[in-house]
Amino acid sequence: MQCPYCQNTESRVLESRSTEGRQSIRRRRECLNCKHRFTTYERIEFVPITVIKRDGKRESFDRSKLLRGIIRACEKTGISYQRIESLVDEIEVQLQQNFEREFTSNEIGELVLKYLRKENEVAYVRFASVYRKFQGIKDFVETLHQLQNEDNTETNSSKTWKKSNQPESPTPVLDF
Repeated sequence: MQCPYCQNTESRVLESRSTEGRQSIRRRRECLNCKHRFTTYERIEFVPITVIKRDGKRESFDRSKLLRGIIRACEKTGISYQRIESLVDEIEVQLQQNFEREFTSNEIGELVLKYLRKENEVAYVRFASVYRKFQGIKDFVETLHQLQNEDNTETNSSKTWKKSNQPESPTPVLDF
């Protein structure tokens, strides 16, 4: 394993542990040359996924790009790095479980938005602003209205469900 600081190939493993639902192994290493410590991951190699970009170019799916984008959207929202990594894991698993091997960047972006919507509205809007290429305040306002309308729809449908699925309670009789 090459040291990211001095490019020496000699290192020793300080600690190993399973991560990501036992889908990978995290190793803490120390360079034998410069003594810097760094982390490496070993994971199962899946069938490659191809991403079709907006301009039509094709490139291999890059998990680290997805992780960087989500980290940037989640800055200062209180979402832990571990949770962000698990979101990326869930998205990657969902892509791998699909029979398709090619996805448009639009499909992946919408999938990320679906996960961020459940996690944090600020992160959702931040990611949407870059992914959907917001041009001004109008785009932000439209997205906020859309979020608010979805919340109202979900709230109303859950109230309707609760009302229709609760047994009728008898009217209390008050004795004075």
